[in-house]
Amino acid sequence: MDITDRTVLIVGGTSGIGNGLARRFADAGSTVIVGGRDTDRVDGLETVTIDVTDPGSIARARDEVLAAHPDLDLVVTMSGVMVLEDLRDPAHTDQAETTIAVNLLGTIRVLDAFTPHLLGQGHGDFITVTSGIAFMPFPLMATYGATKAAVHAYSESLRAQLAGTGVGVTELVPPAVATAGQEQVNPNALPLDAFLDEAVEILTQDPTPNEVVVERAQALRWAERDGTYAELLEQRSRALSTLPGR
Repeated sequence: MDITDRTVLIVGGTSGIGNGLARRFADAGSTVIVGGRDTDRVDGLETVTIDVTDPGSIARARDEVLAAHPDLDLVVTMSGVMVLEDLRDPAHTDQAETTIAVNLLGTIRVLDAFTPHLLGQGHGDFITVTSGIAFMPFPLMATYGATKAAVHAYSESLRAQLAGTGVGVTELVPPAVATAGQEQVNPNALPLDAFLDEAVEILTQDPTPNEVVVERAQALRWAERDGTYAELLEQRSRALSTLPGR
C-alpha cells in the first residue's frame, strides 16, 4: 500500500496506536484527518469530532470530511475500549454493551458511512483494527476479545464483497502495545514506536497483505494452527486470579 500521497481519515486516532499511525502517514506525505471525541489532544493535524456510538455524529463527520476532502481514499477505523470484566458478576453486562457499541457497531457504522464514497470513486482502502486477542482470548477482557474476533470476521466478509471494486480491506492485528494502559496490564507490551516501525513496513508491501501481523502477534494469530492454543489460553487465564474473591 502506498502511504506517501493519500488522503487519510483515522477514526480513533486521538491517542495511542491511532495517533502514532496518523503521524507516520503525515510524515510519509499524506494528508491526514484525525477523528475522535477528544480532538483537543491532537496537535498539528486536522481533526473532526466523531462519536462512533452516535450515527448522527458519524454522518456529520463524514459530510464535513468529504466536503473538505472529496479525494479521501483511505479510512482507518480503530475506535475501541478495553475493559476488564468479571463474568461471574451480572453487572458486567453494562461494560459488555459499551464495548460492543464502540468496538463492533462503531466499526461497522464508520465503514458503512464511507463505503459509498470509495465505491463511487472506484478506488481506495479501508484499514480495520483488531487484536491478537481476537485469535487468542485474554479471559480478563472477554467482550473486548469477542468484539475484535467479530471485526476480523466482518473484515473478511467486507473484503470479499468489495472484491473487484478497486476498494481494498486490510486488517491491522496489534499485539499488546505499550499505550492506553497496556503497559500496566502487560509489562511485556511492545513499545509503540517498535510496533509502528514493523507495522508500516508490512503495510507498505506490494501487494498489500490482507492482514498486518507483526512478529509479536504471530504466536497469538496462529496458535490454533501451531498447536499452542490450549497452553497459551491456560497461561493467559492465570490473570483471572486478580479478580476479587478468586
